Amino acid sequence: MKKVQLLFGLFFLVTMVMYSQEFKFEEETIDYGKIEFGSEGMRTFEFTNVGNAPLIINQVKSSCGCAVPKKPEAPIMPGEKGEITVAYDTKRQGVFSKAIIVYSNANTERKSLKIKGVVVK
Repeated sequence: MKKVQLLFGLFFLVTMVMYSQEFKFEEETIDYGKIEFGSEGMRTFEFTNVGNAPLIINQVKSSCGCAVPKKPEAPIMPGEKGEITVAYDTKRQGVFSKAIIVYSNANTERKSLKIKGVVVK
């Protein structure tokens, strides 16, 4: 009986690994550096689905209303690239560091990204 349970567990684990979704981000932190007050605040996180099943991004949230993320609407197929854009409100002077949380069907269901920089007059 234990051998059957062990074989079933091993089969389940192998299946989960073989048919999994996972993304690899080119950058997990975007550093705006010093940017001018009121300048363009749009940046893009690029990623690739390195798994072998469609990747679905359910939701993307920001730690602040001053950074508005946008997720891809369609599933990202294995081997394909996708983008998450973030628009930061550059009419807020000073240093900033914000988290962007990505919720998906990937093995790592919750992925944290970061934007940072300084808005100067």
